[in-house]
Parts: sequence; structure tokens; C-alpha cells
Amino acid sequence: MNDKDFRKPTEHSMKRRSHSHDYSHSGLYHITISAAKDLHQPLGHMAGRLDKPDGDSEAPHVELSPLGRMVEQELTESIQRYYPMLKVLDYIVMPEHIHFLLVAYRDVVSRNGKPTHLGQVIAGFKYGCNKRYWAMTGRGLPAGDNQAAEPPGTLCGEPGTLCGKPGTGRVPSGWAAKPGAAKLEAPPLFDGGYCDVMPVDEAQLETQRAYIRNNPRNRLLRMSNRQWLLPQRMCVETHLSLRALKGYLQRECLPSQITEEIWQRLSERLLVKDGMVYCDRYGSDELLQRRLLPVVCHRKDAALHDTQLLRCMDAADEGDVLVSARIAKREQIMMAAVQKRAYPVVLIADNGFPEIFHPSEEKQTLCASGRLLLLTPWKYHYRKADEGITVAECKTMNCITQAVCRLRDDWWK
Repeated sequence: MNDKDFRKPTEHSMKRRSHSHDYSHSGLYHITISAAKDLHQPLGHMAGRLDKPDGDSEAPHVELSPLGRMVEQELTESIQRYYPMLKVLDYIVMPEHIHFLLVAYRDVVSRNGKPTHLGQVIAGFKYGCNKRYWAMTGRGLPAGDNQAAEPPGTLCGEPGTLCGKPGTGRVPSGWAAKPGAAKLEAPPLFDGGYCDVMPVDEAQLETQRAYIRNNPRNRLLRMSNRQWLLPQRMCVETHLSLRALKGYLQRECLPSQITEEIWQRLSERLLVKDGMVYCDRYGSDELLQRRLLPVVCHRKDAALHDTQLLRCMDAADEGDVLVSARIAKREQIMMAAVQKRAYPVVLIADNGFPEIFHPSEEKQTLCASGRLLLLTPWKYHYRKADEGITVAECKTMNCITQAVCRLRDDWWK
């Protein structure tokens, strides 16, 4: 989760894009589309039990609302009807977003044979859903022209709703938007843009399929461990002031690595209150009540890294908790060795937690079991996939690692 560009984040209508990929060519895409922010779980609600295995009728799943069933129908039928070279392989309709794997068997073209960008395909899908959404709720009809052969049901969030938990609302059969309704400035069902991931090999493809398949179970897991599996904001004191951090960076970095301009931009990204650096938390704060030991590897200690590893393992054996930003390769090796023995650890993340934060399934499970705590001192910042990490950021996280532990990183010597 590196974030290396200090420029202000840009609002991308296409959300997370791969700038090197031509989206009119064949390929395999994991698409995520979110419902409009002012709609509360319009596509359904969570149901099932975590103790039931997949395949059981009571396993975690989404009870789709009429709107959710409409979106599922559009997803599984309409895309391939308009674009025969496309096929939805896997999908899941969640209460407020959808995931699906879309394969393009050949270059994407429209019905008239013109090359078509994937974004136009997604826009067409959303447009079709919007038309049906407006017809089902009556939102797309001109004022005073909402009469029809069958009542359109009620708006989202009201009794008998067409979205959210099921009531008496229903999807009228044979409905279509009134002429001109699609041109009205009616509220859309989906948020603007979309996110995508391009699986590039079989291993990554299976990871994406598993992510889609396990979405309901992971959601219920987060709901059952809400105090741990939702980001907690500005709740961890580092006891580190901005002034002290700046002094540390000036000692540890070359002058060109921590200019006044770099410092200004870096400090604006940090979570600060009353001149002190704080961290957001994801996971149980119980680990913070134990003795914390920083794991930071320096090149000057390369000959002693094996000794450092042994000391870290001994400390974990005794119940201490290791804390690291896992920047250097040696730090990654040490923390992986500790986690392999099922010891709890604290990891410092190099980007903030977004409003909707979904770490990997493995990390969620570890956080739920009390074996992992994620901390971040950064505000969330959009970043490109190919961006690196600056020396000043690395040194900042090493300093914060020591500040959280209230211990120097040479404790093991």
C-alpha cells in the first residue's frame, strides 16, 4: 500500500485504472461497481451464519432485494446479449456494490462493428440498470406523470421498499422507463466510474475468484467483529510530535531527501492532533497493552541480522509483540518467520485506510483472531500502481514504529 506521490489526490471518474492497458483488447477483468452513496444497501441485506460451511442453505449469503435481482439479471444476461465477445464468469451482488469477473474473448466491438472501450460497456450496463431502477421506483418519471398500469412500489428506505431489507415492494413485470425518462436528471442507482483488477495468471485469477466467492462470509465476519474489523480513526497515540519527527528525519536523511517542500507535503499527509502524530487502527487494541518491540533492519547491521532474528523469535516466545513497517526485505523475512509460528504482530501500513477498507481475507482472519493489528499514521491517498516509496516516508514509518513501542530499534543488541 505504498503512497509515494505527494501531489493532491485526483478524483478519477474511472476509479482505479491501469494506465498501460488498452481496455478495448481481449483480457480478463475483475470489475467492482458501487451503489450511489446516498442509498442504504439498495441491493439486499446479509444473511446466514458464519459457522455454516459453503453450500449450506444457512451459509453466509446476500438476500437480494428486487433491485438486487434486477441488477443480477442485467449482469448475467444483458452484457453478453449486447457484446457476444464478453462473458461474466463469476459475480457477487452485495448490499451496496457488485463484483464480477468479465472475460473478453476477443477485442471488444459494438453491434455496428466499431471498437469499444470497456468503460463504454460498463456505462451501458449501468444505464440499463438505471432505466429499470427509475421505472421500478418512479424516480425517472416527470412530475405529475407517475401513473401506470401497476404501482411502482416505494422509494428506497421506506416501508415496502424495493431496496434494502425486503418488504411488500415488488418488481412490476413488463415495465420500461417512460419516453424521455433516461434524459432526466434522476438519481442514479450506481456511483460514478468503477474499479478493475486484471488477473494476469492462473494464481491471480484464483485469488480473484476466491475473493468474490468469499465476499458474503468476509462481510459477516466483519459485522460480527465490528470493533476490530472496521477502521478506528485517530485512536492510537504515538507520543511522537511533528517537531521530533522532523528532527529525526533531518538526522537520518540526506539534505536532498528531506527538503522543506518534502517535509511540508509529508506532514500534511500524517494524522496529527495538537501537534502529535496519531494512528488509525484495524484490529484488536489488546495487542497494544503488551510489551511492544520494534523490528527495523539497518544495512550497517547486515552481519548481525541472524542474531537479530533469533532475539526477535525469543522475545515472541516470551509473549512480546513485534512491530514493523516491513519495508526492508530482511524485515519482511523476520516478520514472516514470527507469523509462521502464529505469534501476534503489529504492522505499520504505508497508506491510510480508505472509507471502505477491505484487507485480504488472510489479514481479516488474523485480525479477528487477535493475531494481527494494522496501524497507519497516514491519511488515505490515491496512488498509482507503479509508484515507489520515498526515503523520507520509509524513515518516518521506522520512527513511528519506535514511537509506538516507546523503544529504540537497537533493543536487541
